[in-house]
Amino acid sequence: MNSTLRIGKYELKSRLIVGSGKYDSFQTTLDATLASGSELITVAVRRVNITDPAQENLMSYFENTNVKFLPNSAGCVNAQEAITLFRLTREATGIDLIKLEVIGDTQKTLYPDVIETIKACEVLAKDGFTIMAYTSDDPIMAKRLEEAGAHAIMPLASPIGSGLGIQNRFNVHFIKEAVSVPVIVDAGIGCASDAAIAMELGADGVLTNTAIAQAKNPIQMAQAMKYAVIAGRLSFEAGRIPKRPYATASSPVDGMIF
Repeated sequence: MNSTLRIGKYELKSRLIVGSGKYDSFQTTLDATLASGSELITVAVRRVNITDPAQENLMSYFENTNVKFLPNSAGCVNAQEAITLFRLTREATGIDLIKLEVIGDTQKTLYPDVIETIKACEVLAKDGFTIMAYTSDDPIMAKRLEEAGAHAIMPLASPIGSGLGIQNRFNVHFIKEAVSVPVIVDAGIGCASDAAIAMELGADGVLTNTAIAQAKNPIQMAQAMKYAVIAGRLSFEAGRIPKRPYATASSPVDGMIF
């Protein structure tokens, strides 16, 4: 299996990316992340402490692991807010791999403002950031983001935290056809089968947070997500059989003796 996920200058063995929000403690965040096998955890730097050593700091929990931090711009509603946030974060942490998200509807759908995302992407790319861009499941906007300098496109499966799974499977295909950078299905994953479907559709990876953090047993769900992503990728690479309207015999009848 081609297990290496390349995003700009970075290489990851796991194609599963996890989040750090909604857990009951930093310890559970660590335990679930390790159980998932993920090497990348996204962190809302406006809401989770990773810079102040005087307070409980999430980064300290991951000091002796191979897990990288992926700062995200959750809470930013325009390009300039996101640009300023990431510049300050890089200065404080040295991290240049980022998840860019600019939210247009902060009250109901949490859908991204893709126009503002593109504006921010153009500036941050020139600043030398490696950018993973959260966006709607629109292949036209996905291409625009790639042209703006994004190193990975992260289309939503459905609204953030909804657990609805992939609502438009065709758009995953369309986005994969439109761009040459990795496509990471993000937002709306509800269970392991959703992650497997995303991978079977040809996605290069999956990001999930709420499905693990809010599960009755986050550790078990993290393990389930790990194996679902592996199984989905194997299935995609193996190649599914074509769909047919009628049955075909499992044992061929050609050449029957009697």
